[in-house]
Amino acid sequence: MNAVTPETTRVGIVGGGPAGLMLSHLLALAGIDSVVVEVRERAVIERTHRAGILERDSVRMLVDAGLDRVLRDGHEHRGIDLRFGGASHRVDFADLVGASTWLYPQTDVFLDLADARERDGGDVRWGVTDVEVRGVTRDPADRPVVAFTDAEGRRREVRCEVVVGSDGSRGICRDLVPEASRRRSFREYPFAWFGILAQAPRTLDELVYARGPEGFVLVSSRTDDVQRMYVQCDPADRVEDWSDDRIWSTLQAGVAGDDGLALAEGPILERTVLPFRSFVQEPMRWGALVLAGDAAHTVPPTGAKGLNLALADVRVLAEALERTLLGDDADALDAYSARALERVWRTQYFSYWMTTLLHRLPGASAFDERRQLAELETLASSRAASTHLAECYTGWPTG
Repeated sequence: MNAVTPETTRVGIVGGGPAGLMLSHLLALAGIDSVVVEVRERAVIERTHRAGILERDSVRMLVDAGLDRVLRDGHEHRGIDLRFGGASHRVDFADLVGASTWLYPQTDVFLDLADARERDGGDVRWGVTDVEVRGVTRDPADRPVVAFTDAEGRRREVRCEVVVGSDGSRGICRDLVPEASRRRSFREYPFAWFGILAQAPRTLDELVYARGPEGFVLVSSRTDDVQRMYVQCDPADRVEDWSDDRIWSTLQAGVAGDDGLALAEGPILERTVLPFRSFVQEPMRWGALVLAGDAAHTVPPTGAKGLNLALADVRVLAEALERTLLGDDADALDAYSARALERVWRTQYFSYWMTTLLHRLPGASAFDERRQLAELETLASSRAASTHLAECYTGWPTG
């Protein structure tokens, strides 16, 4: 077996999704070298459709980093519609909190970042296999190694000062923290989403969160002629359990009302069952390892927070790494976990609240049903209550 010649970098990043690429981009702007390794090919990620609502600070982060296509190709949303009892109730973000969100698919965020890393000569290794992270300890003198087989079949080792795990909920990095030194909190939900991409014109300009006869319905968009929609389903459902007729009749019933609202229909391009849960691993730093994004936490998609929370992690982490590696301020990285987790738990609360607010709970009593509707009516009628929703949805300033 041929000997492996180690490479060196300051930050090794495991995971080349938006969180890992954004971190690499921000570090490069600060003059800090990094190497990103990603098991998927770039083309595979480009074909993966994911959530597409960005908080105001996520948009500002992209623009400040020189990635301003979102302002040209994204769609500003100044509010959402809560729909229940056959009527829509608009939550006007701009009026309530002076903020907007932006419809901009995660695929486009990824493309912007991947293009920027390629343009700037960033070191991103796509399609790697057999990734290992060795030498992660709490001894500051130790230097961890990220080892992998590259796309050409050559074994590589990259020595670094810090390893960032941004490799998602199924990655290897979260398990590197010893069991005795980590705490995991999670909640399973007794429902899932059946989601579709449909070739159809946009019916509405902004998102509709509806509570229909069968439970939750979300009407969203990806482009002017491709729409993303979801209905509540059982986690045990299979894609083949849902015919086109069942899908459209459930969606239409979910938004039906006295105003005659009907969704534009069209061919279904993609369908999937999306189970979800809430999860947090603490701390988000252990020795030379730090976690960011889904490697450390996942949230139900109801509040549109997953990508935004990952970018918020990266914003805090990039600052901490810059102060640590360029300013010799070890305390900055020490503080990363506590700073990030404050927002993580606030986001967990909001995502859980939105989820339990809008879904029908299995076995719910008549009391449960009326209480849930009363909460929705309070949101629709109280400026204070709708302001709270707007503040949470558009995002809190990063501390």
